[in-house]
Amino acid sequence: MQRRHCLSLLAALPAGLAATVPGQAQAAAEWKPDRPVRLIVGFAPGGSTDTAARVVAQGITAGLGQPVVVENRTGAAGNLATEHVARSAPDGHTLVVASLGSHATNAALYNDLPFDVVRDFAPVTLISLSACLLAVHPSVPARSVAELVALAKAKPGALNCGIAGAGSSQHFAAVLFEQKADVRFTHVSYRGGAPAMTDLISGQIDVMFSPTAEVLQQLQAGQVRGLGVTRQDRSPRLPDMPAIAESLPGYQFNSWLGLFAPAGTPAPAIRRISEEVAAAMRRPEVRTQMEQFGYQPVGSTPEEFATFYAGELPRVKELVRISGATVN
Repeated sequence: MQRRHCLSLLAALPAGLAATVPGQAQAAAEWKPDRPVRLIVGFAPGGSTDTAARVVAQGITAGLGQPVVVENRTGAAGNLATEHVARSAPDGHTLVVASLGSHATNAALYNDLPFDVVRDFAPVTLISLSACLLAVHPSVPARSVAELVALAKAKPGALNCGIAGAGSSQHFAAVLFEQKADVRFTHVSYRGGAPAMTDLISGQIDVMFSPTAEVLQQLQAGQVRGLGVTRQDRSPRLPDMPAIAESLPGYQFNSWLGLFAPAGTPAPAIRRISEEVAAAMRRPEVRTQMEQFGYQPVGSTPEEFATFYAGELPRVKELVRISGATVN
């Protein structure tokens, strides 16, 4: 899937927005880092964000001519890493690998952040999108999204939906589904996706929205039944799995990863890095790696990412409001 088509999943971007004038292209080509570039990740090594960051780092090292290293600064739901980059020198050598959670949800959940996600950062590139799969226990008498909606309407609150963390992407995917379908699940909260998946397999809960890559094994083993993916179109990894939007028009939910630099970072540095990421996301071996981990590669321009991100902030703020998610 090409970069512009990926972006169209979540945002309609003005025509010509991504065009780069010759002067900008020349300045970007001339900018080079003079020491290693750090990608700051707010989560532990081995996690999904860290894994994607390492694929990106490896993919852009040769083009930048300097090592690109991943540095993990964990804690406070990613806020420590975000603050570190906000306070870093704006010279193109330090960037944060941001997610929907760390750079949009946290902004809606926390009232006293020591940084401003808009004022203190410059968008560099949208790295990727990632969707969830709507899965049910095999005993649930629904083999399609339409049948699940009908069942939920007939028995409001009777279906238990596992929520892998309040304010998580899985939580928001479920809440948005309830809103669009005008149904109500009984939410059962878990500390992470693994215990929720265990209970879905055992039949303790009926429904769950899970990151696609994390449910493939259970799906293939017949331990759960997949009804649809939350992205706007079908996934190349699951071409026979419908998009939820096919039965529920207007529904789509994707999480995302992107790079932000400290505010004030020179435009040539931002554009050069974005171009290197875009080039990496076009390479078949990089695309394969990203897709194996459940990511849909994008690699946008800074302008495209800025427009996309401006739309995400109010969207996530509304999802936080209707979900009732808190930091407690």
